[in-house]
Amino acid sequence: MRKTIRTTHRSRGRAARAVAVGLAATLATALLGACSSDDEGDGGEGGDEQITLRVGVFGQFGFEEAGLYEQYMEENPNIKIEQDSITDSGDYMTQLRTRLTQNSGLLDIQAIEVGNIAEMANELPDRWVDFNEYDVDASHIMGWKNDQATSPDGRFIGLGTDIGPTGICYRTDYFEQAGLPTDRESVTELFADWESYLEVGEQFAADGPEGVAYLDSAGGMFNAVVSAYEERYYNAEGEIAYEETESVQTAWDLATQAAESGLSSGLEQFQDDWNRAMAQGDFATMPSCPAWMLGYIQTQAGDAGEDVWDVAQSPTPSNWGGSFLGVPEASEHKEEAVALAQWLTAPEQQATFFTERASYPSSSTAQQDPAVLNATHPYFNDAPIGEIFSQASADIPSTHIGPYDQQIQDGITEGLLALEQNGLSPDEAWDDVVSALDNAVGE
Repeated sequence: MRKTIRTTHRSRGRAARAVAVGLAATLATALLGACSSDDEGDGGEGGDEQITLRVGVFGQFGFEEAGLYEQYMEENPNIKIEQDSITDSGDYMTQLRTRLTQNSGLLDIQAIEVGNIAEMANELPDRWVDFNEYDVDASHIMGWKNDQATSPDGRFIGLGTDIGPTGICYRTDYFEQAGLPTDRESVTELFADWESYLEVGEQFAADGPEGVAYLDSAGGMFNAVVSAYEERYYNAEGEIAYEETESVQTAWDLATQAAESGLSSGLEQFQDDWNRAMAQGDFATMPSCPAWMLGYIQTQAGDAGEDVWDVAQSPTPSNWGGSFLGVPEASEHKEEAVALAQWLTAPEQQATFFTERASYPSSSTAQQDPAVLNATHPYFNDAPIGEIFSQASADIPSTHIGPYDQQIQDGITEGLLALEQNGLSPDEAWDDVVSALDNAVGE
């Protein structure tokens, strides 16, 4: 029997604000300024006295919504869990970075987005508990995920939660109107490589419904291509190398081709106009569509998008998104916090996280759970997303990431947006990207 996904998930990245997250609840707007405290007195470190553990996350992270905190507190009655969430991941990381530097105001567990894990592991590893010292078994988590959270001197600072294996999401109704096949197996064959994907876009532009763009954004196209390489913005030596890597050059060329051919909507992902375009059905495909994006589409497109959206395999599966849990050294209850972080990222909880929130497990053990492997998504024509994202996950490269990964990606995305909206040529846009990044992250 297949397990069906019931709810939605969060968005990722700097621009994921309240409407971008848009999944259910109104979130807190700031981390609490104080370190963890107990309900009574100093609480002690164990025994029967109740201990309050505070967890800091960004967006609607999903642990609370999936019922995991409640389950843990039922199993551990001396533990009370309080979650503090900041909607925008960029704002969250700014506060977290400041508090780590000052070594104050930190919570017992702090989430870390994949785009920032290299900064934490390379520049601030001593501010985090080394899970190696607590005999935490993370062998079930994918090796490349553990590598990302390991400092040069071997400190293991982050336990992987989810990852973002990608497919291509598309609208079957628009494909039918354009005379294209609609079943996901045939569409996957159409998308044999990214050049073929853009060729299909030319046919769609000629024969598809008027006023509907083929793909959602040039930035999304770039992200889909660049993320499938080991060397992206940094090389194997840990040096900034985005100007020379094959991945960036290839992705830039394909993304600018899509933009100059008029195949893209010209919008910026996760902004209000992009959300409205999704709700109104103004584009037909999303070339970078990770597991967590399915819930986002469901939230934005609503009832009108049900059974018209589907998901096919990507020609070059990659990873977009994913997070870690770390325990700051400043936590007053490190042992209890480590135990909670280990439990939240254990295979059983990761499987629940997927079936409840569509967050694909970083745990290879959880990936083999029948509840994950056999999962379908009723909103997406009962797509066998367990199978689709399991196959994609197996092909995710171990990408070299660095402290400025997110800033470099944001800078390139902004360059593509300037090309689309301001009429810049690819060369002009690229020169502006390099100039801006030289000032921001130049070494």
